[in-house]
Amino acid sequence: MAADQAFDRAAAALIDRGVDGAIDCAFVLGTGLGRIADEMLGPVTIPFADIPGFPDGEVSGHARTVSYGTLHGRKVLIFQGRGHYYETGDAAVMRVPVGMLAAFGSPPLILTNAAGSLKAELRPGGMAVITDHINLNGRNPLIGDTGDGRFVPMIDAYDPHLRTRLKKAAAASGAHLGEGVYMWFSGPSFETPAEIRMARTLGADLVGMSTVPEVILARRYGIRVAGISVVTNVAAGLPGGAPSHGETRDVAAAATTGLRRLFRAFLTDL
Repeated sequence: MAADQAFDRAAAALIDRGVDGAIDCAFVLGTGLGRIADEMLGPVTIPFADIPGFPDGEVSGHARTVSYGTLHGRKVLIFQGRGHYYETGDAAVMRVPVGMLAAFGSPPLILTNAAGSLKAELRPGGMAVITDHINLNGRNPLIGDTGDGRFVPMIDAYDPHLRTRLKKAAAASGAHLGEGVYMWFSGPSFETPAEIRMARTLGADLVGMSTVPEVILARRYGIRVAGISVVTNVAAGLPGGAPSHGETRDVAAAATTGLRRLFRAFLTDL
């Protein structure tokens, strides 16, 4: 099936369930961060399984639902969870969820993730806006795409205007927001100490198993995007670094208070 047809089918499924009109902002909530959607007013919640082209599977800490409603005065669409490359070996697993946003006005997309820190000032429980990424996986969600649109420029892939707005919102809300370069590892195993030393040498500040394919897809389909990492652990081999999925999930859940304050200020001023 052509990508445009897949996007239309997914959008039609959402419209049939009550997602109506343009959306002011869309969010993808990473591991342990799904409770942010609890603040929505009048939400319509749809399981991924009910939307054609959305990823299957299950990862603890990911609800795998789409919620639509009002959050701090704005119409938002929230993906509670995402599909990961490590589940299927498909880097384009989030193609349909991202691409179908064009049917709802191509709203800005805010991607969140749980990440390991390689930077002393980015401590577990803190947050960082992503300034750029490094992808050494040899995988790209646009492999197999056709036409000149696949040759996507990645300068300012993380929209400078959105990053500025997020920093302004952090200052207004009293939430500390650092910044850093994110390196994508395929997972699901965590990185080795040697891989973390490599990542630091190459200029990475954060490591994780998501987000980068979604950024590439968003830029392919003309959607402005920003990324926020919630720091859940110190990366392997660094002092205090012994990452686990349980730690990732639990620290992310505990860090949602700051993220909620940040999003409240961001949406209010959107």
